[in-house]
Amino acid sequence: MSHLRSLGLAVVSALLLSGAAQAQISSPAYFQPAQSIQPATDLGKRPRASEDENIGKEGPAAERAAEPVTPEEQTGVIRERPGRIRPVVILPPIDPSQVSPPAPHLPRESISIPDRWRLIQTLGFKFPWYDPYNQNALKGDLPVLHKLGHELFFNLGVISDTLVELRRVPTPVAGQVSIRPGANDIYGGNKQRIFGQNLITSFSLQKGDTTFRPPDFELKFVPVLNYTNVSVAEAGALRANPALGKRRTDNYLGVQELFGDLHLRNVSDRFDFDSVRIGIQPFTNDFRGFLFQDVPFGVRVFGNRSNNEYQYNLAWFRRLEKDTNSGLNNVSKKFRDDDVFVSNLYRQDFPVKGFTSQVSVVHNRNREVKAHFDTNGILVRPALLGDLQPHRYRVTYLGYSGDGHFDRWNLSTSAYLATGTDDRNPLAQRQQSIRAGMFASELSRDFSWVRVRGNLLLSTGDKNPYDGKATGFDSILENPQFAGSDSSYFIRQGLPLIGGGGVALSARNGIQASLRSSKDEGQSNFVNPGLKLIGIGADFDLRPEVRVFTNVSHLRFAETASLAALRNQSIMSDSLGIDYSVGFHWRPFFNQNMIINGSVAVLKPGDGLKALYGANQGSLYSVLLNSVLSF
Repeated sequence: MSHLRSLGLAVVSALLLSGAAQAQISSPAYFQPAQSIQPATDLGKRPRASEDENIGKEGPAAERAAEPVTPEEQTGVIRERPGRIRPVVILPPIDPSQVSPPAPHLPRESISIPDRWRLIQTLGFKFPWYDPYNQNALKGDLPVLHKLGHELFFNLGVISDTLVELRRVPTPVAGQVSIRPGANDIYGGNKQRIFGQNLITSFSLQKGDTTFRPPDFELKFVPVLNYTNVSVAEAGALRANPALGKRRTDNYLGVQELFGDLHLRNVSDRFDFDSVRIGIQPFTNDFRGFLFQDVPFGVRVFGNRSNNEYQYNLAWFRRLEKDTNSGLNNVSKKFRDDDVFVSNLYRQDFPVKGFTSQVSVVHNRNREVKAHFDTNGILVRPALLGDLQPHRYRVTYLGYSGDGHFDRWNLSTSAYLATGTDDRNPLAQRQQSIRAGMFASELSRDFSWVRVRGNLLLSTGDKNPYDGKATGFDSILENPQFAGSDSSYFIRQGLPLIGGGGVALSARNGIQASLRSSKDEGQSNFVNPGLKLIGIGADFDLRPEVRVFTNVSHLRFAETASLAALRNQSIMSDSLGIDYSVGFHWRPFFNQNMIINGSVAVLKPGDGLKALYGANQGSLYSVLLNSVLSF
């Protein structure tokens, strides 16, 4: 076996020499041999002993084939022995504790850059400041304000939102004067035209790399400049004073966001976290905006756990007054005495993978007892119904919402139970206990480029407006994305009912038949007819940049007693009508920087709606065109 030992030592010698040579090229500190070795031709090779027949034989061939390693060779001495063909190199014994691994990579040419965000610029690529598609310091791609701190990023957003809308809405005739002499109808001309322009600017400064975790802190400011021009057919529809005519042009500057966001801590190595946000901030309680979607002032603690499997919100909000015509926050006035306390918890992949469940407890405490008139001089608190006495209410909403899919079926659902006390309802003129509820669900399925949808909504109504129970469901501030959302006539258009339009059957961008003065500025009302909605719809992705959507909804009142009490007439039918709508969504550049929306909606009145507005109103319609340009 001596020839095998000789062969093994030769191989080890060659490998160690190769590693030493590589280590000396890359970094001498990785490997230092115990003794200097002089290179030689065929260094470290010994005569091959592959001829088995020579093993153990006498003569020069056998001597050359199998020679034992002598003590002198073990010391690293190079010498020639009789009968040797080439000199031999044998390394001394290696102490493993003195050996470091070879360098993993050979040195290569590299470019020194200050940080990874400037890599593209370092390589010579330059982009103009107005280009949002490539690296841009205005879009949070490069750090700024280096003297103030490390990893500070600024993000500028500019959005132009333009709306042109033509619609037919039942319009009350002004009590003081009529444009049409001799007319004695309750409702007059119903054609209206709206042009609206919003310029939204967003300024955000945040610290930290947000690829895998929240920012260390964020400061954000979002002012919105609004311009509107509205034309109607009846005087007194736009302002309390009919002498101001049938047209209204105004502008307003509102503050929609102004907050500071602080990252409190990470609670795991997967960046589960706790954060707090203070200031004017957007908030939506559920997936579709059925209960509370607003930009109030508040304090919100939020975070997640278990690799983002759980998310939570704990918040207190104080609602702000709104500008009536634009719907923007009016920060020049005092806060409303209307508080919203929110606690909710989201659970991913429950009860099945791909579906998210949410439970929430929301408490609304309203203590507004002073009269409040809107921008147009119309009384909105208290509402123009009953004895016009101010009142307070406290209501708690217990809710469950879910969104996701079960296999190939998509489901989005929400259910709320409202319980509380109204200290003096102006219609009942007594204290009432609030017990109301709502359920809404959308079930859909995709077939290649088509999604088919089914919608169902049930909202309880009040059977007796004069008893001690208020059983009509109402939200805090809704903006539902449901049953066609803003392309639907009933959801998009507010339908004025009594008080010269001071109280509406339903609010603009709202789905509840709540009989309140204003969704934005009024108080919730739990004495209302409620609503039943059942509908179908379909979305068609005709091209990657074009989507067409259709929807048909059948609407009915849950109860008509409150309507009969307000109008002092018998309402024999609960049929509100059938809502037809079709619209499109076009992204000409395949992104969100330019979006064109359009829709046509028609509400064919049922007998119940005809009893309220008269049979001569005919079908109600709305046509809109909306463009959104974003930087």
